[in-house]
Amino acid sequence: MRENWDVRPLGQFSEIKYGYTAKADSEPVGPRFLRITDIQNGEVNWNQVPFCKVSEKDHAKHSVREGDIVFARTGATTGKSFLIREAPDTVCASYLIKVRPNTKTVLPDFLNIYFQTSEYWDAIALGTEGAAQGGFNASKLGALPIPLPPLEEQQRIVAVLAEAFEGLARARAHAEANLQNARELFERALLSLLVGEPDVATEGSSDKWPEVELKEIVSFHNGDRGKNYPNKSEYVADGVPWLNTGQIMPDGSLSPSKMNFISEEKFESLGGGKIQPGDLVFCLRGATIGKTAFVAPYEIGAVASSLMIIRPGEQISDRYLYYFLTSDLGKGEISKFIGGAAQPNLAGKSVGKFKIRLPPNGEQARIVAELDQIKQNSQTLQEHFKTKIDDIDDLRQSILQKAFAGELT
Repeated sequence: MRENWDVRPLGQFSEIKYGYTAKADSEPVGPRFLRITDIQNGEVNWNQVPFCKVSEKDHAKHSVREGDIVFARTGATTGKSFLIREAPDTVCASYLIKVRPNTKTVLPDFLNIYFQTSEYWDAIALGTEGAAQGGFNASKLGALPIPLPPLEEQQRIVAVLAEAFEGLARARAHAEANLQNARELFERALLSLLVGEPDVATEGSSDKWPEVELKEIVSFHNGDRGKNYPNKSEYVADGVPWLNTGQIMPDGSLSPSKMNFISEEKFESLGGGKIQPGDLVFCLRGATIGKTAFVAPYEIGAVASSLMIIRPGEQISDRYLYYFLTSDLGKGEISKFIGGAAQPNLAGKSVGKFKIRLPPNGEQARIVAELDQIKQNSQTLQEHFKTKIDDIDDLRQSILQKAFAGELT
């Protein structure tokens, strides 16, 4: 039991040093320069780790070797650690702390496992309270209490957990693959149905569907960008909805909790950009370009300058148009007009040139109904596999908790 274990501060049996301050270099001018960003999913691709220039003295002080553990000391990754099992000639960067444990007291693998427990992360959270950028310094790390069973027991715990975690890792990888397949299920169906493969389209394949430009079947309406454009100071607690990109949710709805409102007087002063039932709103700029939403259930409202209203005509349904705009086909049309621009922007005229296959209205309704069902099935599967992944992670933590409570059999 753990009552028989020793508990000692990490600094009593480990050498703890800050990393080296230098500029990363792509040229092989010295040792590799390991940064926290080089550690992804518990792995390091050493071929992609940059180099740095370093004096002989600093090289010896900051070099890492097998059995060292590097620890992120600042920012969102504070507490993240990585056990060096093998590495080329390497020094660690300044945002890392190097921990070199005394192997006569603790096995590096045992310490590495402890750095994954909820007990450890609770200590990190407590130690970062009030610190700039959530930082955790070498002194705090050195004072961290570490449970230390005898080396023989450490070896047993490491062996048992290695076998258990190998099985959990396989189960998690399988669940993640199934989750990805569930996500792709809808995307594949979306593309297939919108293209109109002969075995899918009951009223003919896509070569029998006319290809039209959006401007032929919808109308576009920009917001009022003149002197009456609402300022944030003019927002009211309750009034007419003022739609912007930040309210667009992944499912195409508008978030009520993020909705802004303007007064009826301000709304009446606007010269354009007023929604009607059945409209869609479409983002024209920035990182969220192409985000699309139904205006329903709102029947009145106005759009901010980042959005454009797309009003379907009689030839196309709003849901069919939504599925097109949010599909890879729609994204492909966007890319034709924005290229690789760092700050992409679309004009309404460009969106009007988007090309779309237009099946008859009855076929549109059939496609939408099928996509709605496939989407629901896909989401159900995704939730199932997300729950499975969470269960695996919970089981892993449960096993860790037992191990460090001295209850591992």
